[in-house]
Amino acid sequence: MAKVSKKPLRKNLIKELDTVFSQYIRLRYAKNEIAQCYTCGKKDHWKKLQAGHFASRRHYATRWNEDNVQVQCYGCNIANQGMQFEFGKRLCLQFDNNFADELMIKSKQIVKFADVELIDMIDYYKQQVNILLKFS
Repeated sequence: MAKVSKKPLRKNLIKELDTVFSQYIRLRYAKNEIAQCYTCGKKDHWKKLQAGHFASRRHYATRWNEDNVQVQCYGCNIANQGMQFEFGKRLCLQFDNNFADELMIKSKQIVKFADVELIDMIDYYKQQVNILLKFS
């Protein structure tokens, strides 16, 4: 009997998107594979750093928002709960004075991505990661 291909489970799509998006975030500003923590400035190989979220990743409206997610070291992202105050100050300096507040408001919006949208984002970020890896 021929095996019927199953539609990918939503949780697997989300996990795959989280993985490739994290790679993209950590690679996008890396120079010679070295990236810098957004909140403390620590430099390390991009694979040893993390993708830290200003507004929690439990909020789908900003989970994969490139401005909401920056490179962070383990110390800032996990041990110091994301250094949210410092993270917010830096976002306001980088963008504008109300940016952190605007991200928090946006994060509270109810958003449900269709599976096809998740697949499109996976494909997009895979392409971006491949491009960045070629030039790092």
